[in-house]
Amino acid sequence: MSNFEPSARKLFIPFATGCVGLGGVGLIFRDFALQWQPVPAGLPFYQSLALASALLLITGGAMLWFVKTRTVAATILAIYFATWMLVLHLPRVLMAPTNVSMWLGLSEIGALAAGALAIAGEARQSRTMLVAARILLGACAIVFGASHFTYAAFTATMVPKWIPAPVFWAYATGTGHTLAGLALLSGIRSRIAALALAAMCGAFVVLLHLPRVIATPSSHAEWTMLCMALLIAGAALATAAAPERRATAVRDKKVSN
Repeated sequence: MSNFEPSARKLFIPFATGCVGLGGVGLIFRDFALQWQPVPAGLPFYQSLALASALLLITGGAMLWFVKTRTVAATILAIYFATWMLVLHLPRVLMAPTNVSMWLGLSEIGALAAGALAIAGEARQSRTMLVAARILLGACAIVFGASHFTYAAFTATMVPKWIPAPVFWAYATGTGHTLAGLALLSGIRSRIAALALAAMCGAFVVLLHLPRVIATPSSHAEWTMLCMALLIAGAALATAAAPERRATAVRDKKVSN
């Protein structure tokens, strides 16, 4: 019998697809994920390491689809994304602690680590891991909000031209990020907050990044931004869904007994 679990697939599709997508982009462009993975260009075996990173993401994302490999895949991905944070982004934050863009880079990867941690925590039935994932995602969401406020003018330029009042949406989405982050940190209505965050980031994928990729399909940056937005949406969804899935598993076990 196959170990593929259709019901779980619905919850992990965005995150797993984002991992495979980001790895695929790295494989096609034979490079790391630009500013999200700021590996020094002079590093020995740079391109070989970039390809190895891409293959790890593809393999890890694919393994999330299967029950027997999900735990190890999510654990490896959580460690890998945490390594990006500590090795590639944290030193940049420490060098410029008042620069919000440095914190943004750290937090975007932190959100990916939170998503992988949530999936690993659900698979291991670890409350500690699930709480850590929620708190990490909450802290990252607050930084997302701060970046929208700090760089409101730039954020407004990212709003599609057909949507009116772009500055309003820059502040509105910043507020949404901040409120979701506070709810996640506090644990009050945290599941609703995570779902709202997933919906908002999912809207960014559909309304902003997908049209930009269609307009410039050869752009490494646009493909990377699309996959990053999908991954962050998937991380929020995984964080929201994990406790519910655990309760469902317990209920199903009782019924089967």
